[in-house]
Amino acid sequence: MSIIWKFGNDVDTDQIVPGRYAPYMRPNEDVGKAAFIEAHPEFNKLAEPGDIIVAGENFGCGSSREYAVLALKRRQIGAIIAKSFARIFYRNAINLGLILIEAPQVVDELSDHDLCTLDLDENRLEVGNHIHRLPEISPFAREIVSAGGLVAYIQTNSRLPGE
Repeated sequence: MSIIWKFGNDVDTDQIVPGRYAPYMRPNEDVGKAAFIEAHPEFNKLAEPGDIIVAGENFGCGSSREYAVLALKRRQIGAIIAKSFARIFYRNAINLGLILIEAPQVVDELSDHDLCTLDLDENRLEVGNHIHRLPEISPFAREIVSAGGLVAYIQTNSRLPGE
C-alpha cells in the first residue's frame, strides 16, 4: 500500500526543491532529503518509497531544474498523477525515469493521505473499493522509465556501427 500526497495547481520546481538546496549548493547532501522541505514539510518527513503524488494543473512549472525531478526520483516516488505537467518537467521526469501520468478525470476524486495501490501493468489506481482507470503510458516512455532513464535506455539499446 502507498499513500497519496495531494498538491494543488502550479506546483513549481522551487517548491519541490528550493534553490538553496540545489546539489551544487550542497554537494555532500542528497537532494532527495530536500524534496518539499518548505512547501510540504510533512511530505518531506514522512513520504515513503512507492508513495504517489497527485496534483492539479501545471505540476513542475517554473525553472528547468532537473534536480527537482531527481529529488523525487531519489525519494523513490512511485508515480506522479496530475491534471497536467509543465513540458520541461515532463521531459526531465521521463529522462530520469520517473513515471508521470496525466489523468485530469481522476485527480479530483483522490484525497490527501488516501491509501492506494498503483498497478501500471493494468493502468489502474485502487483506492479503497474504487478502481480508477488511468491512461496508458506510451510504450516508448515506458521503455525509458523501465530502463531507469534515458541514459540507461541509450546505453542498453544502442549499438556501434558494424555490431
